[in-house]
Amino acid sequence: MRQKPTVLAREIVASSRLFRVEELQLRFSNGVERTYERLAGKGAGYGAVMVVAMADAEHALLVEEYCGGTDDYQLSLPKGLIEPGEDVLAAANRELKEEAGFGARHLEHLAELSLSPGYMSQKIQVVLAQDLYEERLPGDEPEPMRVDKANLRELLSLIQQPQFTEGRALAALYLVRDVLTQRGEFKP
Repeated sequence: MRQKPTVLAREIVASSRLFRVEELQLRFSNGVERTYERLAGKGAGYGAVMVVAMADAEHALLVEEYCGGTDDYQLSLPKGLIEPGEDVLAAANRELKEEAGFGARHLEHLAELSLSPGYMSQKIQVVLAQDLYEERLPGDEPEPMRVDKANLRELLSLIQQPQFTEGRALAALYLVRDVLTQRGEFKP
């Protein structure tokens, strides 16, 4: 196991309503010193969830929402922040109800993913949701989200869609496809 660098100094160099930019002065075990910057979440943070909700044996639900980062409407998986006192599975079911209008009788935590670990500290928990039922909760979205489906047999064609570009969502769909295939619940 490699020795992590020593933090010589740590400072917040920029801050907004949602994010903080943290500058780290580091010394590596070979004596080399570097300055790193990373995007850190605001406040204590409870994490986030991304839900692969299976509508049936081969289709996962997607939602379409406006994304400020790309200034466009994008298709992705239901996702959101974990609220204080909420566990991962409860947060996943709540976000699924708020964004897609479904709850799940079976929820399973599969993995933790990062987006860009060289620059961000945030991670997201991937949850598989099965045995869905209709239920909608009010959410914090500024407009209703359109619900679509992705066929796990056609992930390569999904990537071709200009509205589907989120790497974490794609990784989660492939992960679920592999898990369900190994269990014999999905036949590729």
